[in-house]
Amino acid sequence: MKKTSLKPFNSFGVDAYAKKFVSVNSEKQILDFLDLNKSEKLLILGAGTNILFRNNIQYPVIKIDIKGIEIINEDDKEVLISVGAGENWNELVWWCIDNDFGGIENLVSIPGNVGSAPIQNIGAYGKEIKDVLESCRGVFVENSSIKIFNNDDCNFSYRSSVFKEDLKNKFIITNVTLRLSKIHHKINTEYSSLKQFLKENHINKPTLKNIAESVSKIRSKKLPDYKKTGNAGSFFKNPTIGKSKLKEIGLSFPDLVSYNIGKSKYKISAGWLIEKCDFKKKEEKNVSVYKNQALVIINLGKAKGIDIYNYSQKIKESVRKKFDILLEEEVNII
Repeated sequence: MKKTSLKPFNSFGVDAYAKKFVSVNSEKQILDFLDLNKSEKLLILGAGTNILFRNNIQYPVIKIDIKGIEIINEDDKEVLISVGAGENWNELVWWCIDNDFGGIENLVSIPGNVGSAPIQNIGAYGKEIKDVLESCRGVFVENSSIKIFNNDDCNFSYRSSVFKEDLKNKFIITNVTLRLSKIHHKINTEYSSLKQFLKENHINKPTLKNIAESVSKIRSKKLPDYKKTGNAGSFFKNPTIGKSKLKEIGLSFPDLVSYNIGKSKYKISAGWLIEKCDFKKKEEKNVSVYKNQALVIINLGKAKGIDIYNYSQKIKESVRKKFDILLEEEVNII
């Protein structure tokens, strides 16, 4: 292990250094690494597509590159697939579509690796990984013990899980098992922009491939390619507000769009809130929001991690002052 630049390992493209860095491709290598780094704080790194480095990392960084996709059980209706944490998520989605396995087609084009998907409970266009996740296998950092978490054990919530909360940097996911359909796929077309796209393109009975291709095209128009423009996708979570707050905002802003999520709770667009605070017109130290989606903060050139962080906090404060709503980061800030 040696001092290593983390610039190739984060989608913001910020330059930061790790005091110690190692890439592992098996559970055994993780156990060996933990044995050599007992009692040290660790940073567990996947593809680096949902992380912002504010400074250099003064403790060991372990990058999980465990590969492999295996069918472990199947019948006429369903299939269980076991996937290494280091597999690319988008490539897995297309592998499933090629095999006519249904359940994650709406989650196409989400950057990152498979091991990070349950941590974030990734979701898009009406689906979340919690809908298909059977279990996660991994290693506890503290004592190197191995455990399998079933779906209920993961404590999934909106863009979060036990791995992001109580077990953050305490548990290393090595493998994910998904339960997918082989027939009678439950194709979800209810998300408004997806429904509209299918209608405009006269796709009345969409297949898994139709859904994935449609979502890919919608995403490419809304989100920049991080390989060309540094970003980590949605920087903030869409906030949930009550009925009275919704009515209050709606009186001043009739164009407010909301989604009823039950129990008199409504989800509203964080991007819309940010745009109403005029951040599409604000650029600072090579940082701005993306022209097509204000929820995405972008590195315009050689921005430092701390510059991106400071810009994000100005967004939070502006939204708080204007709407009395405190945005919560979706990106993991280190």
